[in-house]
Amino acid sequence: MASTPDNSPTHVLPTGERIIVTIGVMMAVLLQVLDTTIANVALPHMQASLSATQDSINWVLTSYIVASAIALPISGWLADKVGRKRLLLISVVLFTVASVLCATATSLPEMVLFRGLQGIGGAFIVPLAQATLFDINPRDKQGQAMALFGGGVMIGPILGPVLGGWLTDNYNWRWVFLVNLPVGIICALLMLRFMPKTETHERKFDLFGFALLGIALAALQLFLDRGQQNDWFQSWETIIELGVAIGAGWMFVVQMVTAKHPLFERSMFADRNFATGLVFMAVTGVLLLAGLALLPPLLQTMYGYSVLQSGFLTAPRGVGTLISMLLAGRLVGKFDSRVLVGIGVVLMGVSLYMMTGFAIDQPARPVIVSGVVQGLGLGLIFVPLQTLAFETLAPRMRTTAAAMLNLSRNIGGSVGISVVGAQLVRMTQVAHADLAQHITQQTIPTANSTLIQTAIPTAGPLVLAYINGEITRQALFIAYLDDFKLMMLVTFAVLPLLLLMRRGNRAGSGGPQHAAMD
Repeated sequence: MASTPDNSPTHVLPTGERIIVTIGVMMAVLLQVLDTTIANVALPHMQASLSATQDSINWVLTSYIVASAIALPISGWLADKVGRKRLLLISVVLFTVASVLCATATSLPEMVLFRGLQGIGGAFIVPLAQATLFDINPRDKQGQAMALFGGGVMIGPILGPVLGGWLTDNYNWRWVFLVNLPVGIICALLMLRFMPKTETHERKFDLFGFALLGIALAALQLFLDRGQQNDWFQSWETIIELGVAIGAGWMFVVQMVTAKHPLFERSMFADRNFATGLVFMAVTGVLLLAGLALLPPLLQTMYGYSVLQSGFLTAPRGVGTLISMLLAGRLVGKFDSRVLVGIGVVLMGVSLYMMTGFAIDQPARPVIVSGVVQGLGLGLIFVPLQTLAFETLAPRMRTTAAAMLNLSRNIGGSVGISVVGAQLVRMTQVAHADLAQHITQQTIPTANSTLIQTAIPTAGPLVLAYINGEITRQALFIAYLDDFKLMMLVTFAVLPLLLLMRRGNRAGSGGPQHAAMD
C-alpha cells in the first residue's frame, strides 16, 4: 500500500465548498470565543435580575470556564468515536440551545447549570474547527487557513465586551445570549450540508486518566478563579483546591507514562515542535487574556472612559492582530516560521515596554499605538506557531493536538489573569506605603491635621481623605505599570524556546518531515 506523509491534507475540498465550510466553521468559532468575554460586562445586570450576591454571580463565568476545561481534553477521542462532523454539529446545537436556556434563566442555579452546558458544547468547537480548516485546505493554503482561524480566536475576546456592552445598554443582558440563536442555526445548516465526513477510529478510552485530568483542571480553575476573593492562602478552600490540582495532576502524569492505552498518544509529546508550541501557546494566553483583564479597568478607573469607550480603545489591538494574521498567512511557507514567531515576540515585548511608559494623565494615542503594535505581534506569533506545531503531526492526531493547544492557551490565560490580579493588589499596597511615607507636614503643609482643624474645622477630614485618595490612585497606577513590566519580562523570557523548534517546511518544498506514516 502506498504511504503518504502524515502531514498531508486528508479532505481537500473544491474552492467553492471550502469557502462555504470555512464560513460555517468560523461562525461557530466566533460564537464560542465571543461568549468567553461577552457576558463579563453584563454581570452587574444579571446580579440584580437573578438576585445574586457579588461573590456568587462570578459563578456565571467560572461554571463556563470549568466545564470547558474538563470537556476539552476528550475532543480527540470523541471525534474518533463519532466522527468530527457529527461531533461538531452536536457541539454547535448544544451550545446554541444552552445559550437560549441562559437567556431564559430565572435564578442563579439555573444560570450556572446552563452556562456549564454551554461550556461543554463550546469546548469542542474550537479544536474541531481548527483541525477541519487544516484538513480541507491544500498545503499551500494552510497558513492562510490558520490566519483566518487565529483572527477569530484572537479578535473574538476583544470584540466581546464591546458587543456585550452595546446589547446590554440598548436592550438587556438576555440578548447577550439570544444573539447566538440565529448564528448557531445558520452555521449548523452550512456544516450539515457541505462539511465532509471523517473516518471514525476505535480507540480505547482511559477513563481513569480522564477522571484525574478533569479533577486536576477543575481544581486548578477553581483555585485561580476564587483565589483572589478568598485572599489566596489565607483560605482553606484555596489551599485544598491547589493541593487537589497538584495531586491529581501528578497522578495523571504517572498514568500517561505507565498506562497501556493513555488518554493522549505519548508520541505527540515526543514531537519537539508540538511540545514547544504548547509552552508558547500558554504564554500567548497569558498575554492575550491577562492584557484584556488589565487594560479595560485601567481605562475606566484611571482615565474615566465608559465601558463602550474602553472597548473601542482596545479594538485597535484586534485591528493589528487581523492585519498581521493576514500577512503571516501569506508569509508562512515562504519564510522560516520561527523567524516570524520571533518577530512577533519582540513586537509583543516592545508594546508592553511602551505600556510601562503610560502617564497617569495622557491622551488616548499611546493606548492605541501600543495596542496596534501588540496586535501585530500576537498575529505573527499565533499563525506561524500553529503551522509549526501541526506540521510534523499525523492527521489522526490533529483534533487532539488542537484541543491541547487550546487548553494550553486557556490555562495560560487563567494563570495570567490570576497572577496579574494578585500582583496588582500586592503592588498597590507596596506603592501606597512607599508614597505615604513621603507625605509629611514639610512636603504637604495641608497634611497637618491640627492646622486644618484650627483654620477650617469642617474641611480637615475632607482634605485628608482627598490626599489619601490621590495616594491610592497613584499607587494603583504604579501597580498597573508593574504588571505590564512583569508581562514584558515573561514575553522576552520565552524567546530562547524558538531554538528548540525545527525549521518549518516551505510550502510544497517536500523537505524532510518528522518520519511517520499514517
